[in-house]
Amino acid sequence: MSIFAALQVATRGARQSGASVPATWYARRAYSSSTLGVEVFNPSGEKRVVVTKMLPGTRWLDILTKKLGARVEVLTDERFAPTIVPNSAIVDLIGDQCDGVLGQLTEDWSAETFNALKSAGGVVYSNYAVGYNNVNVDDATAVNIAVGNTPGVLTETTAEITAALTLAAARRVVEADEFMRAGKYLGWLPDLFVGKLLQRGTLGLIGAGRIGSAYAKMMVEGHYMDLVYFDKFQNTKLEDYMKGYSDFLQSQGEKGITCTRVDTVEEVLSVSDVVSLHPLLDKTTHHLINEERLGVMKEDAILVNAARGPVVDEVALVAHLQANPNFRCGLDVFEDEPLMKPGLAECKNATIVPHIASASLWTRGGMATLAAQNISSFLQGHPGYDSPDMIPFVDGDFDSMPEACPSIVNMDQITR
Repeated sequence: MSIFAALQVATRGARQSGASVPATWYARRAYSSSTLGVEVFNPSGEKRVVVTKMLPGTRWLDILTKKLGARVEVLTDERFAPTIVPNSAIVDLIGDQCDGVLGQLTEDWSAETFNALKSAGGVVYSNYAVGYNNVNVDDATAVNIAVGNTPGVLTETTAEITAALTLAAARRVVEADEFMRAGKYLGWLPDLFVGKLLQRGTLGLIGAGRIGSAYAKMMVEGHYMDLVYFDKFQNTKLEDYMKGYSDFLQSQGEKGITCTRVDTVEEVLSVSDVVSLHPLLDKTTHHLINEERLGVMKEDAILVNAARGPVVDEVALVAHLQANPNFRCGLDVFEDEPLMKPGLAECKNATIVPHIASASLWTRGGMATLAAQNISSFLQGHPGYDSPDMIPFVDGDFDSMPEACPSIVNMDQITR
C-alpha cells in the first residue's frame, strides 16, 4: 500500500471521528494493506488497538484512549457492518503494526489471525464474549499472545432470555403474535393457542453453573417447579438454596419443592417438562442432544438452548419438531450460525431469536468494558485479577478501576 493511500485511509477515519491526525503519526504507523472503512479515536496515541465492531457504551473507549492512551481504530466498513468479519478483512485491519485486537465471538481466531497479529507486533487479543470456542487458545499461546474474555456480566441477562424463551414456547407467544398481526383473530375460542402450564412442573438443567443456577432460581421461585440437574460437579450452593426455598414455602403453608442431582443426561430428559441447556461446548458436548436423546423426552416437553448451537443436533431437532407438534423449543443459538438447518424456520413449535442472550445495555456495555480492560491492563504490564466480582470494572468509579486484567485465560502460559 502506498504512503499516499495510507494517508487517505487514515485521514478519512479521523474525519469520521471529528479528530485530526498529526503528520508525525504517518511516520510512526503504517496502516493496513486495504482501504477498509474505519473510525479513528485518539489518532496520536502511541499504541494501536483495533476493534472489529463498534461496541455499546463509551467506558470501553475511554479505557483504551484515556487509561492506555492508545490510538483506536474501529472497523465500520459497510461491507462487514451487518455480517461476520472474514479473516481476510481482520488481517488487513491488523496491518503492519498493531498492539492488540478486540474481536467478536463470531470470528475465527486461530493460526492465521494470531500469526498476523504477532507479525504486527501484537501481544493481546480479547474476545467480546465470555465463551471463547471461536478461539484456538493453543494457537495464540504458541505465538505468545494473551487471550481475554468477559465473564461475570452475562449471568442474569442470559438467564432472563432463557426464561423468556421458556415462557414464550410454553404459551405459544410467537404463534399468537403472528396470528394477531395477520388479522386472523375473530374472537375468544376455547382451544385457541392452548399451551403448557409450568406451575408445579419439573425443570431440568444440563449444566448447573452460574447461568443455569440463575435461570433455575427464576423458574423455580416463579413457578414452584421441582428441579433436577445433571452436572459433572455437584452444586451444593444451589442445592442449599433450593432447600431453603422449599422450607420457606412450607413455612407459609405451601407444598415444598425438590432439588435432585442425577447421574445421567437421560434421567433429566425423561422426567422434565422443561429442559434447559447450559454446558460448555467441547468434544464431549457436541450434539449432546441428538435423535436418541430427543426420543427420551416427554411428548410435550420444552427444550431451551441459549448456550452454544452445536450442543444440539439441529437436523435431529427439526425432525423431532416436525414429528411431534406438541413438543416445543426455544433457541437463541444455532449449529451453523447465522444459518439455520433446513426446515427449522417453518416449525411453528420453535421459538427462535438471533443470539440475543446477552443483549441488555448493561451487559453488552459491561462486556465491552472488560474486553477493553483486558487489553489496556495487559499492555501496561498489570497482573491478572483475583476475584470473580467484575462490578469494580463495570460500575465502579472510572479512576478507581482495579489495575488488573479482568480475565486472561492463558495468563500462566504467556511470557511478558
